[in-house]
Order: sequence, then structure tokens, then C-alpha cells
Amino acid sequence: MSEKLTRALDRYREIETILSSQGISSDPETYADLMKEYSSLAPIASKAEEYFKAEKEIGDLEHLLQNERDPELKSLCENELRDSKTRLDVLQNELKTLLLPKDPDDDKNVIVEIRAGAGGEEAALFVADLFRMYSMYAERNGLSVELLSENRTELGGFRQLTALFSGAGAFSRFRYESGVHRVQRVPVTESQGRIQTSTVTVAVLPEAKEVEVELNPADVKMESCKSSGAGGQHINKTESAVRLTHLPTGIVVECQEERSQFKNRDKAMKLLLSKLYEIKRREQIDALDEDRKKQVGTGDRSEKIRTYNFREGRVTDHRIGLTVYTLDAFLNGDIGGMLDALRLHEAESKLAGETND
Repeated sequence: MSEKLTRALDRYREIETILSSQGISSDPETYADLMKEYSSLAPIASKAEEYFKAEKEIGDLEHLLQNERDPELKSLCENELRDSKTRLDVLQNELKTLLLPKDPDDDKNVIVEIRAGAGGEEAALFVADLFRMYSMYAERNGLSVELLSENRTELGGFRQLTALFSGAGAFSRFRYESGVHRVQRVPVTESQGRIQTSTVTVAVLPEAKEVEVELNPADVKMESCKSSGAGGQHINKTESAVRLTHLPTGIVVECQEERSQFKNRDKAMKLLLSKLYEIKRREQIDALDEDRKKQVGTGDRSEKIRTYNFREGRVTDHRIGLTVYTLDAFLNGDIGGMLDALRLHEAESKLAGETND
């Protein structure tokens, strides 16, 4: 890591010197490229300086301890050394994440699609729980939420729910949520108090723009239909719901959230474009990284990634073997610590792979 940090610092200072030189502004394209690189290196350079400073402090304190005879001063040095080592560990973890190559999709908005799997009504209720969890997490992190489509059940759950989370770094925050989420609890419909195991699948898609996907309008079949749902006065009686079918791939998307067919078509097109972009993105990832399945967050919905056990009050992420016993807080949107641990694990795996190479 020290070599990587030294190279990053040297390049940061080199660009700093170039940007301060006369005449660089006369080449707008070069200036813009350098400013972009400079901005991307700034957080690494800042943490790297702290890291090297902490390393030096540890070396100085260890040297003092070897020669110090005064018990009081020795105790003081030991305390400072302990604090410096703790700070170095924190900086090391932060830098592992910062040194990861940035995914060009990280800053995009994200479409999260949640579907009930095994477990019937209980699975549908857990779809609602996960959507609430993600919405509360989004609110804490300054992201907005827009519902794209839903299919409600009588008891307040969802057979399927799709939402768009918008804001800085939205995709990077949700990218590790793809997969099968398993819940173990006593269902509200269970009178005997028996625990049931149900599953929900989550798909995470970076929002795509039309310029990123080649889409021939002739390949898209649009159908209008009446909105469906659990019933009640809010069901739309007009044919404003929209179903889009991409004929070459067979992908079907629906939207019925708006009363306007035009607005529903716009939302459905967002979802279709993102699904097509995800296919393109996965093909690129497969071509670039044959070992991607060894990494966290492959997006494979067939893999069980997490278990929520209500009796024990625990959440276990099976990809990294991490268990937390704060289920209530977790379901109230306090998932940042788990996501940070997943991000760190991926960083360590990739750095270890580079070292072995």
C-alpha cells in the first residue's frame, strides 16, 4: 500500500505544480483533464499524508519507549502509541476503499427492484420492510425516492416493487444489495407461533440514459391496461397503466403509479433502459474480470446474501460472515456499517489480487 500511496502523492503534487504554471490555461482540454485527475487524487493525497504522519509518529514513539526509563513518561508514550496505531488502522481501511478503481456507474442514480420469493404473503410483507429500510437509509444520506411500479397485496405487502433512488453516489451505496434476502420470523398470519423462512430477491440497476443504450423504437411494444392492485378506491379505472416489451430480449416492464399514461410510459422506459444497460454492463464485467464471482456484489440474484433472524434479533451477511445484533435499527435504515464492511472487503480482495499478480 505504501508504494501506491507514494505514487499517488507524487502524481498529485506533480499535477499541482503543472496547474500553477503559466500557460496551462491556454490549453482548455488538457487543463480540464488535469483538474479532473487532481480532484480524484485529492482525497487519497490527504489521507496518505495523514497515514505517513501516523507511521512516523509510531516509529518515533517506539524509539522513545526503547530508551525511556521514567515510568510516568513511558506510560504516556504507550498511550500515545496505542492511539496512533488505532488511527493508522482506521486510515488504512479508508485508503483501501479510496484506492479501488472508481466504477463509472457509482455516481449514477439507482433503480432497486424488490420481488417476493418463497413464502407467499410473508415474503410480500418483507418486500415492504426492505423498501422501508432502503427509504430510511436514503433519507439519511440525502437521496430522494421515486416509486416506479408496485403490485400490492391485501395485507399491505408487495409482490413486486421498483423504485428509483436519486442523488450523489446512489448506485455506489446500493450496489451490494443485489441477491436473495432471507427472513426468519413468525408471520402475522401464523397462529401457532411457528417461525417461517421466506425469501425476497433484490436487483440493483444503475439508471441508464438513452445515449448509453442502443434502442430501436421498433423493438419496443407498448400496451396500455387498467391498473391492478389489492383493491379499494385508489385503483385507477382508466387504461393509464403501461406495459413495455423489448422484443429482442423478451424483457417486460410495467408502470401504473401515475394517472397519466404518458408519465407511466416515461417511468417504464427508464426501467427498460436500465435493464438493457445492465445486460451490457454485465457483459463488460464478465469480459474484464473472469474472477468476479469471487468478489462481493456480483449481482447474482441466485445467491443468498443475507439473513434477517427476528427471534435472535440478528442480521448476518453471508458474503463476509458478518453478524450484527441490531435488527431493529438495521430495518430502520441503519445499514451503513454493513455496507462499509462490504466495501472494505471488496477493496481488500482486489488489493490482495493485485499483490498476488
